[in-house]
Amino acid sequence: MKRLLYVIPLLLSSGAVLAQDKPAVITQPVSSGNMNMSILIVVLIITAILILLACIALLKATNVISKELSNPTPFEKPVEVPLLIYEEYAAKEKAKPSIWTKILQLRPIEEEKDMMMDHSFDGITELNNPIPAWFMWLFYSTIVFAFVYLVYFHILGGMMQEEEYAVEMNAAKIEQKAYLAKSANKIDENSVKENKEGSIITAGQAVFKTNCLACHGEKGQGTVGPNLTDEYWLHGGTINNVFKTIKYGVPEKGMISWEKLLTPKQMAEVSNYVISLKGSNPANGKAPQGDKL
Repeated sequence: MKRLLYVIPLLLSSGAVLAQDKPAVITQPVSSGNMNMSILIVVLIITAILILLACIALLKATNVISKELSNPTPFEKPVEVPLLIYEEYAAKEKAKPSIWTKILQLRPIEEEKDMMMDHSFDGITELNNPIPAWFMWLFYSTIVFAFVYLVYFHILGGMMQEEEYAVEMNAAKIEQKAYLAKSANKIDENSVKENKEGSIITAGQAVFKTNCLACHGEKGQGTVGPNLTDEYWLHGGTINNVFKTIKYGVPEKGMISWEKLLTPKQMAEVSNYVISLKGSNPANGKAPQGDKL
């Protein structure tokens, strides 16, 4: 149990420096932040593994010591083996240290009298049984790690958690915009959705004035082409129907296909603008054509 007490300062020294109080100021690019975080994660994982191995080793050592104390004679005399042969065998086995004994630098219980310290209390004598060297090196490594962590993050200005979060959120917004820009060009007559946002209507109006004004009039009242502001439609008045008509055209009636002249995003915008014209009733509107929606 005494050996296990050394685990407490080991765990505290490796975890105490994780507190971070630096304000979130973006000072490094995304790639640098990701690299720093990756290195830190690797170091923490290695440290955690070493601590786990140390705990397992100490528990194993406690087991070994308990067994030795409860069974001071590790070998029982086999009935069928002559005493001389058994004693030789027992001596050889006893002299052969186990792997855990080597790793933990344990000394046999017979040497306990040589490890006793000069003082005692109520008949309790303390043994001079030093901590294994590998365990002390592990403990020292946590101190070194804590020092490096402190210098890098709190003195040299390494990217803190708040900063990394802010940088990653900005990167996510940029990626989101790029994704939406790509997905906007994947719209077709089946996936197009009605959208009444001002920016969409304004963009659709600009496309309409550039390409559709000559046939449908400045306000969609109709000239050569049909009136787009009433409730009557030749090829359907839903957003999907309007998109399809713009995309493929109606060649027999002089309506060209805009599939190769406009992007799917532009066709979706102008379709939403045409839908928004319903009920505007501009002056000099062309007579209704088609079926009432």
